[in-house]
Amino acid sequence: MSVDAACHDLALANRILAHEGVVDAFGHVSLRHPDRPGHFLLSRSVSPDQVVPEDIMCFGPDGQAADGDARAPYLERFIHAAIYEARPDVAAVVHSHAHDLIPFGVTGTEVRPLLHVAGPLGRVPVWDIADRFGETSLLVTNMVQGRDLAERLGAGRAVLMRGHGGVVVGDGLRAAVIMAVYLQVNAGLDLKARQLGPVRYLSDGEVALSFDAILAEGPARRAWEYFKRKVETHT
Repeated sequence: MSVDAACHDLALANRILAHEGVVDAFGHVSLRHPDRPGHFLLSRSVSPDQVVPEDIMCFGPDGQAADGDARAPYLERFIHAAIYEARPDVAAVVHSHAHDLIPFGVTGTEVRPLLHVAGPLGRVPVWDIADRFGETSLLVTNMVQGRDLAERLGAGRAVLMRGHGGVVVGDGLRAAVIMAVYLQVNAGLDLKARQLGPVRYLSDGEVALSFDAILAEGPARRAWEYFKRKVETHT
């Protein structure tokens, strides 16, 4: 993939996440740079629904802007830098404040997939910045905090942030965006289902079998085109 194509898709990913209610005025999505190892692409500090390809900046492994780009970056770019550092398999990272995730991050109630399209997420741990760093703004503002978050994510696809939101990763941009959408959907359905009675979640075997069913090239492309068309229709 060329850098121009990567910037185009990344801008589109921002608008998809905004349209699906995963991000609002805040939140961001990044993509590992296709040509520069250790670097990643992320928009300048602007609301996701406004991102265009020209807004995309390049960042180095330390989370600092590369090539002398002096535009204002997102404060929490260190989330992305630390995860790319820790996870060579990750090609894209989504950070959101999706509202339906918040109750799970502050109550000790685990997020588990009950919806088949959320199956690849598996079980989602919670990271509490206060455990190591005490009272903060809850924002990840440096690499030390970012690395602590990345450690809690481990080898998984998602992690919640207490009182803040969550992070979803993928081996490609489509996978990260699709899973970020369905993490939010799954959380909302879980909140509703608990009011009706005990919830039957996906088994470990069903989670394992969901990977190819949802994130294989065919299904992922179909979902991406669906979300893309919704954005284009409402533009």
